[in-house]
Amino acid sequence: MIKKIPVSVLRVGMYIQELDCDWLTHPFLRSSFKVSDEKQIAKIVETGIHNVYIDTDRGLDAPDAPTEAEVRESLQQEIIKLAQDAPAPVIRVSTAEEMARATAVKSRAQALVRNVMADARLGRAVEVEQAEGIVEQITTSILRNGGALVGLLTIKNKDDYTFLHCVSVCALLVAFARSLGLDDETTHLVGMGGLLHDTGKALVPDHVLNKPGRLTDAEFDIIKRHPRDGYDILRKTPEVGDIPLDITLHHHERMDGKGYPDGLPPDRIQQVVRMAAIADVYDAITADRCYHRGIPATDALRKLHEWSAHHFDPPLVQAFIRCVGIYPVGTLVRLESGRLGVVLQQNEKNLLQPLLKIVFNSKSKTPVEPYELDLSRGMGFGGADSIVAHEDPKKWGIDVGRFIA
Repeated sequence: MIKKIPVSVLRVGMYIQELDCDWLTHPFLRSSFKVSDEKQIAKIVETGIHNVYIDTDRGLDAPDAPTEAEVRESLQQEIIKLAQDAPAPVIRVSTAEEMARATAVKSRAQALVRNVMADARLGRAVEVEQAEGIVEQITTSILRNGGALVGLLTIKNKDDYTFLHCVSVCALLVAFARSLGLDDETTHLVGMGGLLHDTGKALVPDHVLNKPGRLTDAEFDIIKRHPRDGYDILRKTPEVGDIPLDITLHHHERMDGKGYPDGLPPDRIQQVVRMAAIADVYDAITADRCYHRGIPATDALRKLHEWSAHHFDPPLVQAFIRCVGIYPVGTLVRLESGRLGVVLQQNEKNLLQPLLKIVFNSKSKTPVEPYELDLSRGMGFGGADSIVAHEDPKKWGIDVGRFIA
């Protein structure tokens, strides 16, 4: 049985199934292992991990601890409540109408980030004017339909991850800033910060950046240099601005003071940086990497909500969940009827009733001729079904990208 416990009750002989933190936070070579000595426990505490999941069949038990299923259900109900309380998304054009333009923006933005990284390696200044133009294009797409570009950017090739991650974080931050009512100038600067936040990774050796396995302590230290390296690169270009610089330097800071590079306390972490930390981790844990299998968006939102107890700003995480929706565009969901559908568009009145593309029957385990289903419509109009769970597309061999791209 898998249970969740605070590290204060972790003992030698317990088997850790999962370290309750994002994969970039901990330096351990494995996420699952049996605790063999007190030094391991001390290292977990020092890293800033507050809770772990233990497997009681493979190690000592914690009798009063909640089970993983209980924790998951509680968190899911909290997220559903957040989604129900969410303001209506503004959709000026349909996802289908916006997708062609979003695809072009994605391509241009990816090329821009690739050039920024190449220039950084050669010691050249960042082409700020070009970056600003891309942020404007991303913002325009988000204003037309917030889900199209964000959903499209969930489709990443492992080899292009670093570049598309920057574009994704930019798009997420622009949407996030708009949902919070930030002014146009701040929204633009936050988007710039997202687009440029990983510039310092240009200086990380490829064999470390793309290592197909957990990093050693020395390699982890190299990775942890990228925020300051990026800051040093960008500050040579005064036009970049203070907000992008702050996001670049501090997007790995955490609310418990255990982040890097400066270990800032929460009162010294600006709101825009707290926003960037959330968007950065959300995109990272949903993406496939050579050393990390991405998790579905709904699982990622639940994890962010769980980690916000210590690592992130809880009200901002709640606002982020409302912004992207409990079922973001591109999410695969299972209906009460057993049908599987890909989310095409949020519902302006209820985030729990999106527009779907039905693609599979989970009961017969067979594909179906794809068709649209609007869950907000009543019986006789194609609706009258409800989402009971989200699904991992890999489990069913479904390429969600072909239905939204």
